Amino acid sequence: MERWRSKVTGGLKGRVVEVGFGSGLNIEHYPGEVDIVLAVEPAAVARRLARQRIAASSVPIEHIGLDGQSIPLDDGSCDCALATFTLCTVPDARQVLAELRRVLKPGGSFHFLEHGLSPDESVARWQRRLDPLQRRLADGCHLTRDPLALLSEAGFRIEWSQQRYARGPRPWSYFTVGVATKAADAAP
Repeated sequence: MERWRSKVTGGLKGRVVEVGFGSGLNIEHYPGEVDIVLAVEPAAVARRLARQRIAASSVPIEHIGLDGQSIPLDDGSCDCALATFTLCTVPDARQVLAELRRVLKPGGSFHFLEHGLSPDESVARWQRRLDPLQRRLADGCHLTRDPLALLSEAGFRIEWSQQRYARGPRPWSYFTVGVATKAADAAP
């Protein structure tokens, strides 16, 4: 996963909001151009696990909220946003994306690494079968969300993306990594 995390964090700069901060696994990959990371993470266990990584980080990290569906930041106040394996789990991915779009400056970039619906119909069929069980066992995680479709529907422009299977069972390992931007002339 290190290679994937390095790829998704490349190009982050300035004031970054990270939704689904988790236990801080992205910290060691933040580029030097990042001034501060504003972390949104609901799980107390994850925040506790992140303490040591945060303490060792050269980038200041401030926990600002529990819910990506309601981010306590001003409109247009962030240069970049980051989410890794988050859009699959949040209850309302569309609302999270609307909030990220709101807090990003015009032209701001959203860096994402997600797993989701495979284009291979036989794998997708298994994903649809397994999805109800997956949601119950994995804290709401969906196997059938399509990150690129969600981003496009939310008004983001996909700058680049790469999709492929990672190692592991195919229903869980179809990954999408990329960067999308908020249009420079877009309102929050």
